[in-house]
Amino acid sequence: MLFTATLICHPQAVAGFAAEVEALGANLPQARLRWLAQNRVADLTFASDTLAQAQGLAKPLLAQSLGVRSVDVILQPEDAFRRKTLLLADMDSTMIGQECIDELADFAGVKAKVSAITERAMRGEIAFEPALRERVALLQGMATTIVDQVIKERITVTPGARTLVATMKAHGAFTALISGGFDVFTSRIAAKIGFDLNRANRLLESQGRFTGMVAEPILGRAAKSAALEELAAARNIDRRATMAVGDGANDLDMILQSGLGIAYHAKPQVAAAAHASIQHNDLTALLFAQGFSEGEFVAG
Repeated sequence: MLFTATLICHPQAVAGFAAEVEALGANLPQARLRWLAQNRVADLTFASDTLAQAQGLAKPLLAQSLGVRSVDVILQPEDAFRRKTLLLADMDSTMIGQECIDELADFAGVKAKVSAITERAMRGEIAFEPALRERVALLQGMATTIVDQVIKERITVTPGARTLVATMKAHGAFTALISGGFDVFTSRIAAKIGFDLNRANRLLESQGRFTGMVAEPILGRAAKSAALEELAAARNIDRRATMAVGDGANDLDMILQSGLGIAYHAKPQVAAAAHASIQHNDLTALLFAQGFSEGEFVAG
């Protein structure tokens, strides 16, 4: 069978990259090379009996040739499901560059404490649900209008996010923002990026202030994977045609359950377990992983 290694070089490290990719192809069985972005992103397709064998063939060559470069590599079998029809994405530190609860906590003067809990939860050192309750409790009494200020002054959309969503939607995919954060953020950020649907937790409020409590049940690790099952079943989408992306431990079940689960600038535990890891490039890497060429991208 055939496998494709998609090699995505950081734009600042492209000198000599094309020659290295061609040399790699010369050492792989029945290799076929296709450039998705000139001299920067390549599909290198080759023959192997199994994924494990393909990894065994490709990894030593990649380590020798590309080890000093900023290159992300996604290895997957060639099949009819390469272009995905369902995308599930985490929000905080994935589709945006911040953790929204940490930014809220900054206005309450407790960012250091909240950020430390967030980091431990995202690394999988503590369970997500109690960690969220503990952090939300520290926001008690905060004016709900602070959310507007956080979005305006602190939140930045991750490079490539709009293009990823717009391109997949233009090719018939359904896109969902599934967050362990809060719907006061996801509803607006999903609209800004172009997602079809968003789900998140709800901060309870009273008389214009947060109560320090979150509505139950909490949308955490299990709920994210359940959302993937539900949305795929509702649209009769084969699991192999699904893609999930995130950075934290609460994303891991969703990532592993999808047809192609990608850890994006993720915590070590997540990067090690995911089907693929993006450490050097922006979110358009998820389009290259599906075989889209740069010329097919749709601006968001």
